[in-house]
Amino acid sequence: MNYRHAFHAGNFADCVKHAVLVWLLRAMARKEKGFAVLDTHAGIGQYDLDGEPAERTGEWRSGIGRLRGNPHPALADYLVLVGQLGLYPGSPALVRAVLRPQDRLVCCELHPEDVRVLRRLFRGDARVAVHARDAYEAIGALLPPPERRGLVLIDPPYEAGDEFTRVEEGMKLAHQRFPQGVLAAWYPVKARAAVRALHDGMRGIRDVVAVELFLREPLDAARLNGCGLVVVNPPFGFEDAMRTLLPALLGGMGTGEAGAGVAVTRLSDE
Repeated sequence: MNYRHAFHAGNFADCVKHAVLVWLLRAMARKEKGFAVLDTHAGIGQYDLDGEPAERTGEWRSGIGRLRGNPHPALADYLVLVGQLGLYPGSPALVRAVLRPQDRLVCCELHPEDVRVLRRLFRGDARVAVHARDAYEAIGALLPPPERRGLVLIDPPYEAGDEFTRVEEGMKLAHQRFPQGVLAAWYPVKARAAVRALHDGMRGIRDVVAVELFLREPLDAARLNGCGLVVVNPPFGFEDAMRTLLPALLGGMGTGEAGAGVAVTRLSDE
C-alpha cells in the first residue's frame, strides 16, 4: 500500500515490461474473437515524467528517455504508443490503447487514491472496469473471463518479502482457473536465488518461457540489476520475436557494464 510507482515510471524495467506487453497484446489481436485482459496491479494508468516524483529519481532518463532518443525499429510499436498517449503510460493505458471494440480490460488496484485516479482516467469507456480489490483474490474470482480468451498480467511491486512466492502461487491459480489463457508475471532481478526458485516452480506448468534483460551481472542484491517476465502459453512466434526485441531494448538502454545481456529460456515444453 505504500509503494508509489510514480518514482519509477518509465525506467528500464517499465520499458522491458511494456514492450513485451504490447507485443503480447498485438499477438492476441491476430484473431477476430474478443479477449479480456486482467491487470492485477494496475497503478494509476499514466505518469507525468516532469512531475516531482519522477524528477526526484530521474530513473526514466535511463529508460524511456534513452529509447526515445535512439529508437530501434523493433520497438516502433511500443514507442509510437508511448508518444501518442502523452504522459508515460502504465500498463492499463497501453492495454486500453490497443483494445478493439470487442475486447475488455479489468484493472485491480488496492490503493484508494490510485483507484480514484484510474476510474477518472477510464470514465465513460464501457470496455474498462476498475476494481478496488486484492490482486490475488481477483485471480480466483475473475477467471476465467466470459470471452474464454485473455491475458493476465501480474506485476506487483515486490515490497513484501514473500512476493515471489505469491506470484508463483498466483500464476498457478490463474492457470488452474484459466488453463488456455496467456499469463505473464513481471519480476525484478536483484540476486539469482529468488528468480531461480520462481522458474523452478513454474516448470510444473506446460508451455512456459522466461524472458530477461540484465544491465549487469546480478551480484549485488541491493541493486535492481535486471528484470524479466515469465509467460505461460506464449503466442506463436513469441520466442523468436523476443530474440530481436530484448537486444533492441538493451542496446537502447544498456550502459555496457560487465554481465549485461538478455535471455530467452524455455522453462517447460508445449
